Amino acid sequence: MTLRIGSKAPDFSAETTQGQLRFHEWIGDSWCVLFSHPKDFTPVCTTELGYVAGLQPQFEKRNCKIIGLSVDPVDDHKRWSVDIKEATGHMPGYPMIGDSDLTVAKLYDMLPEDAGTTAKGRTAADNHTVRTVYVIGPDKAIKAMIAYPMSTGRNFDEVLRLVDSVQLTAKHKVATPANWKQGEDVIIVPAVSDDEARKKFPGGWKSPKPYMRFVSQPKA
Repeated sequence: MTLRIGSKAPDFSAETTQGQLRFHEWIGDSWCVLFSHPKDFTPVCTTELGYVAGLQPQFEKRNCKIIGLSVDPVDDHKRWSVDIKEATGHMPGYPMIGDSDLTVAKLYDMLPEDAGTTAKGRTAADNHTVRTVYVIGPDKAIKAMIAYPMSTGRNFDEVLRLVDSVQLTAKHKVATPANWKQGEDVIIVPAVSDDEARKKFPGGWKSPKPYMRFVSQPKA
């Protein structure tokens, strides 16, 4: 199954560090960031899970749940969480999926169907494609996907910025320009005519080019 932006995020049941869950039911009316890891007790991933734990209150302010995934058993995740706390100062307060039979990794197109049915004996290099961030909306559709190699720690400040952008554009007919941050000007999308734009943005806009219309960020 090939996943793209706009695809329905596959539903599944799984054991996690916070008990059994049904994914879509667990998301509920929230947004969700699902981020995956090739192996427990690996250095780059340890820094990532700790950093995300520190950012969790920021995601919660945005009605966005966080969930991790690694193709190792839940018991390993729980032992790893202690290391994460000792190494980074933050204990993961979000669930971590135990995907030891590789079901979710395959469902999310991160491993091929012929990868087998067990994580036992597999190295991080065998699982190197299990390094994706998915931003999922309350409608359970995938809003964004980012894939990283094992050697590059992910920028979760950027993931938070991405959540801000997709949440804003879900409410208003705007897009965000390069390097946009909360509070900065946004772009009226081309699908909005000038007549409609005048009603939505009575204060007018700036147009450095006829196809570019910059306005102040709409209020939530």
